Amino acid sequence: MGVKHVEPYTEEWRGQPSFYVSRVVEALGAQATGWWAGPCDPRAATILLTGGEALVWDEESGWRRGRYVSGDRERCTVLTEPRYLGGGLLPSPERVPAAVEDARAGVGNSTAWRPCYRSYRHYRDGFDLALNHYLAYADA
Repeated sequence: MGVKHVEPYTEEWRGQPSFYVSRVVEALGAQATGWWAGPCDPRAATILLTGGEALVWDEESGWRRGRYVSGDRERCTVLTEPRYLGGGLLPSPERVPAAVEDARAGVGNSTAWRPCYRSYRHYRDGFDLALNHYLAYADA
């Protein structure tokens, strides 16, 4: 089986992160009250959490958690007091709940400083192939 490259800015490309984010929502269980894919450049997603918090993922800096202020499918999500979870762009979905707890406590790999693991402009850097792993999981 060959490597499938997805053309940037197609519907398939825009939807690639959804399979990963849905696995994170699954891992969070009852903590997650809803989620949506956000706008592009970079591709992003928001998970609403109980207690007025939210998790935001984007393809440059990974996950951050904070108090939800605003945002929707068309506008970037705004958080107060964000803490980046660390662990790279695609930490294992099963590890995200513990990373959220660490961020709440201000310990572990969490930081207020925004990491930049990649640029969303680097279309052929292998990141989309990593996202495809979660598409394969959804097809199983």
